[in-house]
Amino acid sequence: MSTDALFEQLKHPNPNLRDRAMWELVDHASPEVIDKLMSLLSETDTTYRRAAVKTLGAIGADTVSPLAAALLNSDDVTVRGSAAKAIAQVVINHPDQPLSEEGVQALKTALGDANPVVNIGAVMALERMGTPAVEILIEALQTTDNPALALPIVNAIASIGDQRGVVVLQSIVEDEATDAYVREAANSALARLDLTSSFERREYPS
Repeated sequence: MSTDALFEQLKHPNPNLRDRAMWELVDHASPEVIDKLMSLLSETDTTYRRAAVKTLGAIGADTVSPLAAALLNSDDVTVRGSAAKAIAQVVINHPDQPLSEEGVQALKTALGDANPVVNIGAVMALERMGTPAVEILIEALQTTDNPALALPIVNAIASIGDQRGVVVLQSIVEDEATDAYVREAANSALARLDLTSSFERREYPS
């Protein structure tokens, strides 16, 4: 099947056919294929755009540089949000390959994006990175004055479960100057962590 035909199939209503086309494009990834996928990040057809995001993520490291550039420089919020989600997909699809410093710094910068589609997308990508992203998430949580951003950061830190993050969540709970919703989220996150730890101790006694 030609590359053009594979791109057409990325629009198909059948998800199995979309996935088949995606993996064919991954197998034949080239700068031209990546450029065309990047051009779809502003696509109004949601199915087509999401398929492009998924394919860029499946290709992996070669897409991080153009995705980082789009995340930092595009005037189109849809492109920036899609770029953040695609970087998250790179991390998900290639867990054995650390995200490049360029990708990490782009996500860190995107946490300051005014649009929630973008900054929450960056939080999701950093959460997927796990422990290497903890310090970035902690810094963002301690410096943001936006409760709508702080809430997903709290949940991301809790999901990672690193002790450094636990200490910060505890300090938030104890700080009465912190937004009430953020304190409540931190308290709930710590309760979930305690429950998980308790279950693991019962399941795997030392």
